[in-house]
Amino acid sequence: MREGFQRKGRQADSQWNAKESHLCVLCENPRRPLRLILSVALLIFAAAQALAQTKPDRDYLVYVVSESADKIALIRFGPNGARVDHQLETGDMPVDIDGPHGIVISPDRKFYYISIAHGRPFGLVWKYSTKDDSVLGKTTLGYFPATMDITPDGQFIFVVNFNLHGDMVPSSVSVVSTLTMTEVARIQTCTMPHGSRLNPQGTKQYSACMMDDMLVEIDTRTLKVARHFIVTQGKEMGMIGAPKRNVAEAMASMPGMNRSVKDSGGHGMELPKPGDTSCQPTWAQPSTDGSSIYVACNKSSEIVEVNADTWRVVRRIPARQGVYNLAVTHDGTRLLATNKRDQSVSIYDLKSGKELARLPTKRKVLHGVVVSPDDLFAFVTVEGVGSEPGTVEIIDLKRLQTVATVDVGPEAAGIDFYRTEPSK
Repeated sequence: MREGFQRKGRQADSQWNAKESHLCVLCENPRRPLRLILSVALLIFAAAQALAQTKPDRDYLVYVVSESADKIALIRFGPNGARVDHQLETGDMPVDIDGPHGIVISPDRKFYYISIAHGRPFGLVWKYSTKDDSVLGKTTLGYFPATMDITPDGQFIFVVNFNLHGDMVPSSVSVVSTLTMTEVARIQTCTMPHGSRLNPQGTKQYSACMMDDMLVEIDTRTLKVARHFIVTQGKEMGMIGAPKRNVAEAMASMPGMNRSVKDSGGHGMELPKPGDTSCQPTWAQPSTDGSSIYVACNKSSEIVEVNADTWRVVRRIPARQGVYNLAVTHDGTRLLATNKRDQSVSIYDLKSGKELARLPTKRKVLHGVVVSPDDLFAFVTVEGVGSEPGTVEIIDLKRLQTVATVDVGPEAAGIDFYRTEPSK
């Protein structure tokens, strides 16, 4: 019995010594519990801030067009989530799809312009009022007008005529007066131009020609091609003036540069054939200061940066499969890319070229992307496949996460930011 009492006594002493030891640790560092409490509090505060950021305190509005549904939708995203505010039909062919492809909103936010791709056979651009979505004018362009951009003063829009019809021949960029809605110039560039974007100064317009592996620069004052650039890896070359027809033909005949109508029919969905080193550019995006142009190489899955002053390649950034459209944040620090074959969106740090995030999307076939003026959110269009609806996916650029999705008409394509306003 004495041994039992001794055993229990030793156990009690051991437990007391452990407690005493723990108390001594706290006595040696009395701030440790306080630090722990503060760390937990900071984590809770950060989580609360992140949750608050998911739902903004005002509404963000973007316009999007759906190519296979002939519809224009206004998307509203705010404290109440994301939804279609309203939508309307566009086009005037009663028994066929008109195919709205591109959209741009005027700098004063009073008008928006839609490129109608298909036509009979020529496409058109329509002018709408943002006040009541009424049609204010329209004009005929070239074959299959696609992406477009507007000058900072709002007086002219530049629309690429992608031309999916007939032979592989050089196409053009249409320049339209927004006041009179007349085409004032049609500038020949190269085969299948896409991704029309102006530099911030409004002095240069850039587009990328899918079938000629070219970046083309137009001087907006002379309305002529100022320079062009071959972006194929290992064959990079910057040249003055417009590309000559024999240059395009010579590029097409180079090894790994075979091209066909089939290659372009999926707008960047085709995998490169073995030995194909072509870029097949689908977008040209100037930087926020106009010093660089970023070119999306859809086939080689990389982003080429060209210096606008030296007209030389600065670097080639590895990208995801089928990189398609690009956008730059207004602070100039990040580059966003839609990856058409990868079913994802990439966000890059422009200084390092590092991919900060890759965000999978709800549906397949990525298309356009636009960033809100405050750089808080990005809005991405996903076309979908077959009879699926299109989707607008909304990305929180602080958290680098997708925070909302909303369905629109099939083959969601062009998208542009309208404005912010108090929540409804």
